[in-house]
Amino acid sequence: MVVALVGAVLLFFQQMTAKPWTGPVSDHFDGRRFSNLGNVPDKTGRDVLKWQLTSKKRPWTRWIDEAPGPRPAEHVNDGTIRVTWVNHATVLIQMDGVNILTDPTFSRFASPVSWAGPARHRVPGIAWDDLPPIDVVVVSHNHYDHMDLPTLRRLAARPEKPPMLVGLGNTTYLAARGVTGTRDMDWWDSTSISGVTVHAVPVQHWSARGQTDVRHTLWAGFVFTGPSGRVYFGGDTGYGQHFSLVRARVGTPDVALLPIGAYMPVWFMKENHMTPAEAVQASIDLGARVAIPIHFGTWQLGDDGDNEPLQDLETALAANSAQRTVWRVAKHGAPEEVKPQPD
Repeated sequence: MVVALVGAVLLFFQQMTAKPWTGPVSDHFDGRRFSNLGNVPDKTGRDVLKWQLTSKKRPWTRWIDEAPGPRPAEHVNDGTIRVTWVNHATVLIQMDGVNILTDPTFSRFASPVSWAGPARHRVPGIAWDDLPPIDVVVVSHNHYDHMDLPTLRRLAARPEKPPMLVGLGNTTYLAARGVTGTRDMDWWDSTSISGVTVHAVPVQHWSARGQTDVRHTLWAGFVFTGPSGRVYFGGDTGYGQHFSLVRARVGTPDVALLPIGAYMPVWFMKENHMTPAEAVQASIDLGARVAIPIHFGTWQLGDDGDNEPLQDLETALAANSAQRTVWRVAKHGAPEEVKPQPD
């Protein structure tokens, strides 16, 4: 019985992991694993153990009893960029008649199983049945709070069957698990969706679905460019040189969606998650006209409390009063609109 149980557990974790990408060597792929730009060290098992033994989690509200926001418009065609924060890194971006959904996660748990793991503290800001037709989905990387298989399967089954853009190696993983319509993209690749260009760009993070597939698949951010402007989606990232590189190669965004949560303890999180102060610096590096914080307030993934990211963001902005980016704190389900710049 014990042997059978151990075998079943091992089989489960084997099926959960992603196979290594096989492709040409590049500045961020050594033929076996992907890497970040610059010398960014991996966390070790000892680091994880140290965090777990010394963790001092700040308080979170057990449940935020807030109803979803209003049904979004079917499309936005008037030159406005409309951004609706659903939860965590899930954002509905509407621009130039195209509806973009980022890192869609509607499940209760950010976990490999449907009954345990980090549980959400609020409902999604848009009800599933209120989603407009989705023209394209992007998934920044394969961590469970960003690549949610049940949600992706539901999207793949929708009548419009939206294409799903993912980092290298993720198409094979998703196709084997019933998610169709995916396309791998390398950093700096681009494609066009109904007149909006989608660029995959570098971010500083990592990938893993289990313990044995670390950095087997690529992580990415995305920039969406159309007649109404440019939107940067950071997904999940630490602070680094990539923000300046994106500005130089793709241009300054009208809207930057930047993660500010799960940054404590800083000694453990700093390579892969930004503090709010680093997010402010990232908005400066990008030259963003408007920045909207994401990646906080839904799942407790670090030691920071649920209100701490916004408090630290306010402090960081006060210390950088000369910076020109306008920061807007979006409410879940409430659209933020960015009008075209006057000529």
